[in-house]
Amino acid sequence: METGSKAKKGAGGRRGGERKKAISRSVKAGLQFPVCRVARYLKNGRYAQRVSAGAPVYLAAVMEYLAAEVLELAGNAARDSKKYRIIPRHVLLAIRNDEEIGKLLAGVTIAGGGVLPKINPVLLPKKTDKGTKKPNDLIDRKISMECSSTDESTDLGLGECCNL
Repeated sequence: METGSKAKKGAGGRRGGERKKAISRSVKAGLQFPVCRVARYLKNGRYAQRVSAGAPVYLAAVMEYLAAEVLELAGNAARDSKKYRIIPRHVLLAIRNDEEIGKLLAGVTIAGGGVLPKINPVLLPKKTDKGTKKPNDLIDRKISMECSSTDESTDLGLGECCNL
């Protein structure tokens, strides 16, 4: 046996040579979300006795996709309101205006998000064919003219004198 030869010793030949640089599971999967942290949370959360190797990768990929989708919609909402920074209001508008994500996050309350702008159609003024004049304006003028001609209008309110 030669003593001067470069024989690899122990541990599958890794001890004597240079080590390879470690590659994380997130990089292997092509993800930005941390696969190892998701795996740790799955194990420590006691959701099951054992966790497969693919489960945290899949879960991290789903979480990354949902985050990217919400951020894209929130960015669009920010751009619509001529802002450069996404605020909780933009996130809320993005979630509630998207049908599928809104259904997924139906029970979620976003702090500082506010509410969706909605006006009941009954409360909106009625549209007329003539343009700006509303039919209620003519009735209001007629009632006010009748009430101003009576002596009771000084003692009583408008509604009482006109039997409204």
